Amino acid sequence: MINKVLFSAILLASSVSYGAFAEQSSTINTLDANKVTAKGKPVVLLGNGVSVGQKAPDFRVVDDTFQAKGLGDYKQQAVLLSVVPSLDTGVCSIQTKHFNEQVAANYPQVAMLTISTDLPFAQKRYCAAEGIDKLETLSDAVWRDFAENYGLLIKDMGILSRAVFVLDKEHKIIYKELVSELSKEPDYKKAIAALDSL
Repeated sequence: MINKVLFSAILLASSVSYGAFAEQSSTINTLDANKVTAKGKPVVLLGNGVSVGQKAPDFRVVDDTFQAKGLGDYKQQAVLLSVVPSLDTGVCSIQTKHFNEQVAANYPQVAMLTISTDLPFAQKRYCAAEGIDKLETLSDAVWRDFAENYGLLIKDMGILSRAVFVLDKEHKIIYKELVSELSKEPDYKKAIAALDSL
């Protein structure tokens, strides 16, 4: 059990890491410039954008016990990355439930990961309340390493842009959807078609 002092330190580290990232990273994701809107207004994405066909960048996130995890933990395993701004919002919840209930069971050989900037406590609470048991939730709240390496941090908001990636066993990106409007769901049929092509 994490005590209150440790919890406070984690919250402070999380806010400091975002502040440091936002100040130090002048990298604007030009690859995906003008591709995402929030309520119809364009947003700026920070970090390095990725493309289909390239090797997926590794990243460092934490699981619900604050243990560091990355792509190296899924060697020789295909991976689906379902990226959401926050599990506590309606569309993010729908997306997560859809992959958990209607996709994961059909692809047991694929690591199904949901990544957000929610703290692990919130992710764990959400999964318990909503019966999310086939996906692994991972938090980018501590280092924003996933945000940086995939070019998905929304400037001045501190959250990830909605996206879906499918990686083959060698972790080459075979599918990418950067959802054009934050309030919309991804194209599940295209993601499933990519999984079927593995």
